Amino acid sequence: MRFGLAIMNDFPPGVVPAQRIPALREQVAAAREAGFSSVWMLQHYLGNMPTLQPLPTLAALTSETGGMDIGTNMLILPLHHPVEVAELYATLDHLSGGQVIAGFGMGYRENEFRSFGIPMDERKPRYEEAVEVIRALWSGETVRHTGTHFTVDGERISLPPVRPGGPPVWIGAGAHRAGARRAARLGDGWIIPPHVAPDRLKTVIGWRREEAARYGRAERPFSYVVRRELVLDHDGDRAREIGLRARGALTRAYAAFDAPDTTASYRHLTSDAAAAQVADESYLFCTPDVAAAKLGELAALGVDYVILRMQWYDLEQEQVLATMRLFRDEVLPRFRA
Repeated sequence: MRFGLAIMNDFPPGVVPAQRIPALREQVAAAREAGFSSVWMLQHYLGNMPTLQPLPTLAALTSETGGMDIGTNMLILPLHHPVEVAELYATLDHLSGGQVIAGFGMGYRENEFRSFGIPMDERKPRYEEAVEVIRALWSGETVRHTGTHFTVDGERISLPPVRPGGPPVWIGAGAHRAGARRAARLGDGWIIPPHVAPDRLKTVIGWRREEAARYGRAERPFSYVVRRELVLDHDGDRAREIGLRARGALTRAYAAFDAPDTTASYRHLTSDAAAAQVADESYLFCTPDVAAAKLGELAALGVDYVILRMQWYDLEQEQVLATMRLFRDEVLPRFRA
């Protein structure tokens, strides 16, 4: 099992993100020294929190990443033209020495789609067609594509990625049959949201395997990627209190925007009580021993990659670094053995 660090790039109102760049660099350097495999950032537009866009920010952090991969968790693909996306990720691939993972999500916030002039009901076809065009461009060959939303008439990318065929495409999708099907058909990996409980994970991983067999992709390499929220302390109650406070503040900020399904995939947005229940089921606000045991359970289900977020809203830098030290010293060695 490998581990990635999700860097906080959405900040509380009133924070000037420029003042947080040294802290982000410190976290990336600490993750590299601890043995993490990758660094990740999310994307949103027009939110209620100042948010650094992921691609330029990741580019700025490549001096700290060393041999780690860098990835988007997620780029909201339907809001972008695939030619632009292909060129931007190829550029980042060159800047990082071929270390990019393209995490693409469909998005869910109506204000983002409305402001870009893209109907919400076009999310799925735009997403799927864009992945097809991006992969074709990354091949370096001449592309002739005439689709419903995009046309590329006999063009080829100006900057083929360092990695032959381009970065791996990891599909961001909810824990449902449609997400499993999309991941099986389009992706080299599937990034599953942090609030999905282990029993549900077992079900949806099984769905993806069924769909992969149906599409003739069962034998291809594939990564089952789960996001998890992490606060570690030798006092488990204290870890839970810290995590619920900081992650709860972020959850309330996210709840200001419409979610597509607040009864299942997004039920943590419905109330503080629901958020606490989701945290107890799925997050890692606990001791290092408990975290190692829960991660071991994920590995037994077939999860081979976990992206960990350790900071939300106003959680202090020292707490993030303390969690990372405990993870480095008391959790990670159990998975390196």
